[in-house]
Amino acid sequence: MKYALILLTGLLLVAPAKAQNAENISKIEAYLNNIKTLEADFVQMSSNGGTAEGRLFIKKPNKIRMEYAAPVNVLIAGDGNFIVYNDTELGQVTHIDYDDIPASLILANDIKIDGKQIKVMDFYQDSGTTSITLDYAGKGELGPITLVFSNNPMELKQWRIVDPQSVEVAVSLYDIQKDRPLDDKIFKFQEKKVPAKGYKKKK
Repeated sequence: MKYALILLTGLLLVAPAKAQNAENISKIEAYLNNIKTLEADFVQMSSNGGTAEGRLFIKKPNKIRMEYAAPVNVLIAGDGNFIVYNDTELGQVTHIDYDDIPASLILANDIKIDGKQIKVMDFYQDSGTTSITLDYAGKGELGPITLVFSNNPMELKQWRIVDPQSVEVAVSLYDIQKDRPLDDKIFKFQEKKVPAKGYKKKK
């Protein structure tokens, strides 16, 4: 009888936790799916010591632009069909797959963390932030992605990924602006880099 009571108490403690996690996952899905456009300054840091910063533009579905500030001098532009990686200093242009960029997960119109195509690998929440690590189909050779949100209000603050060379890359977002009109032209690659918003590296 005593063992049965202990087991029942354990089940009662676990069930609310699972329900809470399901509720939080639903909130994350709703937040990501309600984004129409997103702009933000970003700082990118790698576990091998690399750092960079720039400006990010997203327009759903599947449009992305990342302008890296000097001394990196890189432009990534994706118009929904393909993505171009342009090293403006070297004048080199490379076409890459959407699967090769971590942000591809959050570019879709309908994101469903269903445990099949997108699986939860880890979940953590405290009073200020929520983080969720997701393994998803079509991520190529990248590792699972971790998304970090502020809680009040809910806002995407960072994503982290491990690349095929086992280097962890973290992209932190600042000065986020959602759902402002963005011209489709800024997501199309041009041979000469034309900044969408004249981004300059902060001193």
